[in-house]
Amino acid sequence: MYPPELVAPMKRDLVDNGFTELLTSEEVDKALTDKEGLAMVVVNSVCGCAAGSMRPGVKLSLNNAKKPAKLYTVFAGVDREAVEQARKYFLPYPPSSPSIALFKDGKLVHFIERHHIEGRTAEMIGEHLAAAYDQFA
Repeated sequence: MYPPELVAPMKRDLVDNGFTELLTSEEVDKALTDKEGLAMVVVNSVCGCAAGSMRPGVKLSLNNAKKPAKLYTVFAGVDREAVEQARKYFLPYPPSSPSIALFKDGKLVHFIERHHIEGRTAEMIGEHLAAAYDQFA
């Protein structure tokens, strides 16, 4: 577990941009069993690829004409219960942090694993997500 004061700014980075933090398994279940529309779940992390490309890329993607109506985040290494529950919804993908999941009408339709984030720029991630929004929204 990371100290709360260390991760607070990393959490705020998404929360201040419209994301709802999911902190418990019950909150995850409630959010991800909603069967209407496009939802995104970001598994946030303290790693450099989350700070340098994932979070900025996610924020850039929200400038797209089509975008998820529901934005959620869980934090790996901090919100253990919520992350473990969210990962059940990400199957068959293995645990990955950071990562980004898109759900359409309650069904997982797109998943970006850490190896698709590492080495990519924020712009590349933003464009990738925008293309997925255009496809599924």
